[in-house]
Amino acid sequence: MRTILWFIHFWIYLFLMEPDLLWVRHLAKKGRIEEHDAQVRYQVGKWAREMIRTAGGSVKVEGLERMADGPAVYVSNHLSYFDIPLVLGYLGDQTIPLVAKKQIQKIPMIRSWMKELHCVFIDRDNPRASMAALKEAEQWVEKGYSMVVFPEGTRSVDGAVHDFKSGAFRIAQKNKVPVVPFVIQGTQNLMSRDSLWIHPANVAMTVLPEIETKDFDRHQWRKVPEMARDKVTAALSAPAALEEHDDFFVKKV
Repeated sequence: MRTILWFIHFWIYLFLMEPDLLWVRHLAKKGRIEEHDAQVRYQVGKWAREMIRTAGGSVKVEGLERMADGPAVYVSNHLSYFDIPLVLGYLGDQTIPLVAKKQIQKIPMIRSWMKELHCVFIDRDNPRASMAALKEAEQWVEKGYSMVVFPEGTRSVDGAVHDFKSGAFRIAQKNKVPVVPFVIQGTQNLMSRDSLWIHPANVAMTVLPEIETKDFDRHQWRKVPEMARDKVTAALSAPAALEEHDDFFVKKV
């Protein structure tokens, strides 16, 4: 029953956001970019937090003080479709687009809001299209936006952190911005990779210290994907990384 109610709420909420979508498009057309971005961030963040709340998620977020002062590329492990609302709802208060797989473009209304958020859609089965998408992401970072990428390329089947592909890090290298790893835990318990059924779960997200890449040469850049993956893996394997007792979750949604 929770799953059915969640999907009903999902579509009704998006439908009720249509007037807000028209307003942010108007702001963009008028060149009021700061107002546009602030409204998009507010509306999308509120929607994302509501989706996690309705699913029965309890969220803890740590390390937001480690968010970069300027543009950066944020990279994380990837466990569930709920990673996206978690990032949109809780990763700081700035407008941070995502690099998402092209299939999300097929979802009405979600596609429109992600476009306003400056998200980039990537076709991993088409190398030329993938390169074009990465180029677009580079351009958004050049304009002053950060970018979130899940460099494993897909949701983990077994929960392990798999190899980080290099594309995300080229975005950072091109713009000489920091790479900021972060860790997601528990979203696979809200919705697993192989199921659409939703279950209440504890969820945590932790921002880790950034990898300052400003003075890196080409040889050092080649090591950054492994460095970022090692930081994420180490954080996941730390003792008591995801406690079960209630007082661990400082933010209930």
